[in-house]
Amino acid sequence: MDFALLLVLAVALSGVIYLLDVVWLRPKRRERVEHAEANTQEGIDPATRDKLLKEPWPVDYSRSFFPVLLVVLVVRSFIVEPFQIPSGSMRPTLEVGDFILVNKFAYGLRLPVVNTRFLEVDDPERGDVMVFRFPEEPSVNFIKRVVGLPGDQIRYEDKQLYINGEPVSKELMEEGDSQLLLEERLADVEHFIYNNPRDPGPQMREVEVPEGHYFTMGDNRDHSNDSRYWGFVPEDNIVGRAFAVWMHWDGGLPSFTDVRRIE
Repeated sequence: MDFALLLVLAVALSGVIYLLDVVWLRPKRRERVEHAEANTQEGIDPATRDKLLKEPWPVDYSRSFFPVLLVVLVVRSFIVEPFQIPSGSMRPTLEVGDFILVNKFAYGLRLPVVNTRFLEVDDPERGDVMVFRFPEEPSVNFIKRVVGLPGDQIRYEDKQLYINGEPVSKELMEEGDSQLLLEERLADVEHFIYNNPRDPGPQMREVEVPEGHYFTMGDNRDHSNDSRYWGFVPEDNIVGRAFAVWMHWDGGLPSFTDVRRIE
């Protein structure tokens, strides 16, 4: 289900009904009242007046919901949009059940539904946590970390990421039986990643990121369906930049104790 499309349709329908009432239906109701008053010397009683002026239920609902739906559409399309993390591909940065906020204007303003950028603001930078439409199924939103920019040479071998021939710096922080916690540095962004020493993981020969595309990876490197498997993210698929966790809920009561910025 495309919520953006449903929201646009709801705003359009309620707006058309509301406008139709203002331009045509409301004057017609007033004419009926004036006609009724002109045909009686005593005038009409308040109950009859209210009945003649009563809005049809579609108009009543549209008048109430149109402003609310319009504000939601504007905020969600051009300012900020909430998402829930459904998988562990971005652990340890993001956990299953985290509710995040995505900046919708960081990479330019886009039209809802068609996602066409009509105002350029900035481009994704290496290290950003980005939400985008999955290239193989655009109705599904993915969240990954931007690793490669247009023109970059990317290689992944023996759990080491190489950008333009240089190994990306990482430092072991904690060692467990089934996973290693490492701190990785992408440009000026320091963040944690997981590697599983028992999982050989994918090997990827060097590829060049095409113009207008980006190479993304999950921070949970051995458990992430990302650009190593299906390729590059087109610029047209970008949704926005994730910048904060505002709630965590994976069953039971929601928690607001882990509100934080996303790095």
